[in-house]
Order: sequence, then structure tokens, then C-alpha cells
Amino acid sequence: MNILHDMDWVLPLRSDTATIVANGFTWLGYATFFLIALPLTYWLWDRAKAMRLVVLIAITAIINGFLKDLWQDPRPDIRYALDPRVEDSFGRPSGHAQVAFAMWMWIAYEIKRPWAWGVAAFIVAGVCMSRLYLGVHDLDDVLTGLALGVVGMMLFIWLLSPTFAKLRNLPLVPHLLLIVIVGVVLFYVWPNGHSPHEIVGLLALLFGWFVGADMDRRLAPSTPVLPNILGQIAMAVGGIIVLFAFRAALTKGALALGLEGTAVEYSISALLGFYMTGLAPMGFRAVRLVK
Repeated sequence: MNILHDMDWVLPLRSDTATIVANGFTWLGYATFFLIALPLTYWLWDRAKAMRLVVLIAITAIINGFLKDLWQDPRPDIRYALDPRVEDSFGRPSGHAQVAFAMWMWIAYEIKRPWAWGVAAFIVAGVCMSRLYLGVHDLDDVLTGLALGVVGMMLFIWLLSPTFAKLRNLPLVPHLLLIVIVGVVLFYVWPNGHSPHEIVGLLALLFGWFVGADMDRRLAPSTPVLPNILGQIAMAVGGIIVLFAFRAALTKGALALGLEGTAVEYSISALLGFYMTGLAPMGFRAVRLVK
């Protein structure tokens, strides 16, 4: 038996309850989760830490998508699969494993508490096991994703060192130009004739995120004073409801105007990022949820 690629061991582990749990963990690696989690870190946790987190996730996603299309490693046989959302993407490295490690271990690194490392390890293990259990990745895919997550996190810590302080402290416009340049370059260097469309869409969201965060800092330079727990719940629920309503309205508006294509999709992504860090915090202050 090739332990790195054999999937028969998964089948005896399956049950209705285990499948529900696995789907719960695997949801933590899909776009809907990130659309909810990332703005919440900005609104309710710490603006600077949320900025670092979203940049790390973007870098991790670029590396993962590039290597998937470069290696073109097939996923396990379709007869094992319980997750239909993988579509035609390749297997190695597992994006769920790589991004989960980068995101949750980075959050633990920022918190610097033993309990945070324990929670992060539990979530990362759950996400990785869910991909194996659902039969959409083999052990080789998951281990490669974890290894790249470790390397990416170490690289990001280096980028945050004093060596790159001047680059990080540049004004907004150079950062926006860098995002645009990276997006354009990806279309030229992306391997094997594939398109980096989804990754560039993430960069568009990052573009809007940066613009909104810059506006937010100008309007409210001091650290926001959050309300009590009920107020924070109201911020979270209300802000996320408006986010998805805003996305639906933008999509319907574009269709009504006959606008379509990648430029429209990137524009919508950028506007969503701008809402997360600019419009939503301004709204929270307007209704006096945040001081």
C-alpha cells in the first residue's frame, strides 16, 4: 500500500455524523468563510493584525494556486470524493491545508498565548483530516500543503523584519501599484496555459481592502473603542448581512446594466474589500457602535 496516495483506509471511517463534522471543518477553507472571517478580524480584533493576516492569506493563495497548476497532480479517484466543490482543480498542494496552517498559526503567533497555539493546531488538524476524509486530497497533497504553509509563514515573518520596514511604510499608492503589477505579471507567468483568474480576483479584493483601510485610518486614527459583547454581536451580524446584500446588489446591478467579464468581477471584489475596511467601519461609527 502506498500510504501517501492510497485512500481505501478512509472508507471504514465514514458515518453520517463524521461527514457532518468533516464538512464543517472543510467549510473553513472556502471563500464564504473568508468573506465572513476576514472582515470580523478587522472590525472586532485589531486593524494592523487583520492587515497582516489578509496579506499572508493572499500570498499563500498565490503560491498554492501557482504550484497546483504547475504540478498538475491529480486528485484521488472520484469514487472517494464527498466534496463536489473541488471542480477541475488539481490536488497537490492542498489549499485547505496550506491556507489553514498559515491563517490559524499566524493568528496564534499574533496572540502569543499557549491556548491560541492549541486552538490553532486543533483547527488545522481538523481541516486537514476533513480533506482526507472527504476523499478530495491524499496524504501527499495535505503534507505538501502543510510544509508550504510552514515555509510561507517563515517567509512572512522575514518580510515583517526591519529589513523591509521602509517598503512596508510606503504610502498607499505604491502598495496599490504593487498589487496591480503582481496581478498583471501573474497572467504572464502562470504555468501550463491556465488562468490565475481567481487569484487575481483575490488581489482585487486586497486592492479595495487597502484603499478602505487607508480611509479608515484617516477618519479614525486612534484605536477603535468597541462596544460591549452585545454591541459586537450586532456589528458582526449586521456587518456581514450588509456585506452579502452588497455583493448581491452589485452582481444584480452589473447584470441589469449588461456588464460582464473579468473587469466587472474584479471591480466587485475591490468594492467588497473597500466595504470591509472602509464603509463598514464608517457605518459602525455613524450609528455609535464604535467610538
